[in-house]
Amino acid sequence: MTTGITPAASERHPPQSSNPFEDVPIEIRVSVGRAHPSIQELLAFGPESVLELDRKIDDPVELFIGDRIIARGVLEASDDGPAGQLVVRLTEVIRDGAMS
Repeated sequence: MTTGITPAASERHPPQSSNPFEDVPIEIRVSVGRAHPSIQELLAFGPESVLELDRKIDDPVELFIGDRIIARGVLEASDDGPAGQLVVRLTEVIRDGAMS
């Protein structure tokens, strides 16, 4: 039996975003620090080598899209993901060149 009632257009098709780029995935790079080995040290690298970074374990990490820093945060172990999964808890977000 048909009732002659059809769903509203918004029920048949979810509303489309006004910006077609909103759903495009991007890559965010998380930087935990930098190292400055010499070429001689670099050539000597092998398994079990240690590379000293310019940061301490509790220092914030930086999040980048391309070469632009977008946020800072701290590394944590995930409560929801697999054991040992890392997450970044944001502590600062950069908008228009300013921290928020």
